[in-house]
Amino acid sequence: MALNLDGKKAVVEEVAQFAAKAHSAVAAEYRGLTVTELTALRKTARETGVYLRVVKNTLAIRAVAGTEFECMQSGLVGPLLIAFSMEDPGSAGRLINDFAKTNDKLITKIVAFGGEAFDGSALAKLASLPTRDQAISMLMSVMKAPVGKLVRTIAAVRDQKQEVA
Repeated sequence: MALNLDGKKAVVEEVAQFAAKAHSAVAAEYRGLTVTELTALRKTARETGVYLRVVKNTLAIRAVAGTEFECMQSGLVGPLLIAFSMEDPGSAGRLINDFAKTNDKLITKIVAFGGEAFDGSALAKLASLPTRDQAISMLMSVMKAPVGKLVRTIAAVRDQKQEVA
């Protein structure tokens, strides 16, 4: 069903709102996927905090204009779906990467992160980014190491003074 002008404006506005808040984006060609497979992908996207939308390229180009994903505009060609990571930077990458392992018809075309667009080969790098909780635990372990060394040093000084006394 064709959209009228008001419908197109609503789609552009909706996608633009998510693009303005997103951490990263992935555009993938979905040609050949069944409705059942797309429905499963959408369900997983909702569960993982990814905004997933099949949108006409002309509308997507307008929607990402003025956002950090403007760099994707030249690559939006063909039947594409766009996935925006809303919670952590790697969630859209993990979603598309995991789904593509079992569905070879889903082909990543563009990966955008930090205002730069990359080709589909960068998907693995985006998918390997840690989640928020993983990043916090990594930071805490880095912060804990110097404290542990300080405690061991103080204990060694204390033991040394006790031996002298």
